[in-house]
Amino acid sequence: MKGTMKRATLILSAAIVLVGCNQSPSMASGSAANSNDPVDKRLSDLAGPGATSCGHLKTQTPAEVDAASKCVMESAQGKKPFYVAYELPGLTVAIAGNAGGKLFSLQNQPSAEGGPEVVPCPSALRIAPSGRVSCYAPGTFPMGTDSSLHEPLMDMPPVGVNPHQRPGVPPPGTANPHQETKAPANTP
Repeated sequence: MKGTMKRATLILSAAIVLVGCNQSPSMASGSAANSNDPVDKRLSDLAGPGATSCGHLKTQTPAEVDAASKCVMESAQGKKPFYVAYELPGLTVAIAGNAGGKLFSLQNQPSAEGGPEVVPCPSALRIAPSGRVSCYAPGTFPMGTDSSLHEPLMDMPPVGVNPHQRPGVPPPGTANPHQETKAPANTP
């Protein structure tokens, strides 16, 4: 009887895995496009009719991210409309492309008022080291839709400068200019 239960469990597990492998990235991530979700609605509007949803990933498991990235890149190369969204801690980032080849980047923070921010993609699509699709050059990412859109997130400090040192604060071991110094007691 124990052998029969083990076999039944094994067969059921295999069936679940096989069914999961045949699902699209949006289904595998547990979230198909949701017309009530402001991000999905905006992406669908940007991509246009007949767009392929490459997923709204709520996790960053490599298999799901790879499947979504493949879907995006194949759609873009085939000049077919698409969209994909990635939920990160405290932020949703997404990309949409329409039938005319125009690419859009979207970001949405849960507390953002007025809906998701959308900007035209500044660069060609690429797969970032995270496996997610991006349309930003390495080292850049928008933090809003102002003029800082194409600037790097941070400038590198000059060589020899401690990047962890706050500006205007002397390095450790420097005498405190506000502390009174006393002469040694045995000074003639």
